[in-house]
Amino acid sequence: MQSPVWKWSTLLVVPAIALPAGIGLSQPGPEEFETVRKRMEQAKPAIQKKHSDLLNERYDLSDRPVKGVTMSRSKPIQAGPRAKLPGGMTWQKLAALSPDEIKNKGLFPKGFLPLPHPNHPEGGMLFPKFHIDQIMKQEKRDLTRFDLDFDLPDHFLPEFPPPMYLTTRPDLGDVSKGNLVTIDNYYELFKDICNPKQLEGLRLLLTPMAQQQFNATDDRRTVRPSRGVTCFDCHVNGHTNAATHLVGDIRPQEHRHRIDVPTLRGVNVQRIFGSQRAMKSVEDFTEFEQRAAYFDGDPVAAQKKGVTILERGSQVHFMAEFQDLMDFPPAPKLTILGKLDPKKATDEELRGQALFNGKAQCSVCHPAPYYTDNSMHNLRAERFFKDQMILGRKASADGPIKTFSLRGIKDSPPYLHDGRLLTLEDAVEFFNLILETRLSEAEKQDLAAFLKCL
Repeated sequence: MQSPVWKWSTLLVVPAIALPAGIGLSQPGPEEFETVRKRMEQAKPAIQKKHSDLLNERYDLSDRPVKGVTMSRSKPIQAGPRAKLPGGMTWQKLAALSPDEIKNKGLFPKGFLPLPHPNHPEGGMLFPKFHIDQIMKQEKRDLTRFDLDFDLPDHFLPEFPPPMYLTTRPDLGDVSKGNLVTIDNYYELFKDICNPKQLEGLRLLLTPMAQQQFNATDDRRTVRPSRGVTCFDCHVNGHTNAATHLVGDIRPQEHRHRIDVPTLRGVNVQRIFGSQRAMKSVEDFTEFEQRAAYFDGDPVAAQKKGVTILERGSQVHFMAEFQDLMDFPPAPKLTILGKLDPKKATDEELRGQALFNGKAQCSVCHPAPYYTDNSMHNLRAERFFKDQMILGRKASADGPIKTFSLRGIKDSPPYLHDGRLLTLEDAVEFFNLILETRLSEAEKQDLAAFLKCL
């Protein structure tokens, strides 16, 4: 038997094919962390100056507290309105115009337009410096971003740390005892007033978990790898520190709303959760926030950066149960039906209540006793302005937004879902335009006085 003989002349010769540039070659990988960091640090001053200029163009940012009116732990609230009017315009003249006239003449106050994130194209969680400093002091966990700082002045933000009230122990008043509740002190503060399941829920609410900007990968916005953020980094002591972020459920980026973190006080009486998602339980919201909102609604990024998958039947349930204990602050002038006690209220406040339930139309969406209808409403503010870009934010129709409770409202500045309204007086002027109620100056003052009683 003969050995096979290879005949080279019969081998198939494949001609060379010209490939597009780069194909078959090693592709450039993502930027190195230090390259990204240096680039973003260099861009930071210019980005922040543009945003600061926008805020100063829109608002009077001076520190002008209201005499004799404070939040629950004595921080003064700011007098308003602070949104600046176009030259030669007054609030009364503006309110006398129709939405079409305001829109066509470009008279809608810039401070009433959607408020962009301090760097809207980038977005991400951003915390006030007072919270960053205290978490660093207690936990040695750094919430500083190398690319961006929080934007609004402290005097427009909630008091810190805020008091914490429990529905189960109203006799105790502020159960935080003036402390910022963290993983370091929660057990000593709550071991004698919560059951073991509630304690575990609180522990989880105070446990850092990876997030889009705060994680251990190279794709982060902290100098050192981060352990992450906690639920109570935004909802501090079950309330809010006005930390900001962008909603995760809207695309493209320019349409994503800035978030003014809402309080958790009174979630036990609420029936929908999320400003627009309308989820039906605290458990749904807790799980969604951790799995999706922490990572801009991107489950692939969540997996890469270390998402913590919480077990629904125990961990999520425990966290929700503790959140359901968060109570509203005391309101000494309100009766058990949520209305003013005539023996305690001033004439101004009583007139404001009558306006709230009548001419001003507030109670249509915010009925007593909890001052929410547990629904959603579309204010259609776009009737008053033309679509426009504001530092990367497309100002256009917002759509329906959840009706948040007004109980304890003076403790929760700034106002509206994105924090564009710095004071209660700004909120009164905004809704006087939106609802076309044409309140007088005296009526607006009375209405603001009533809101401060809630």
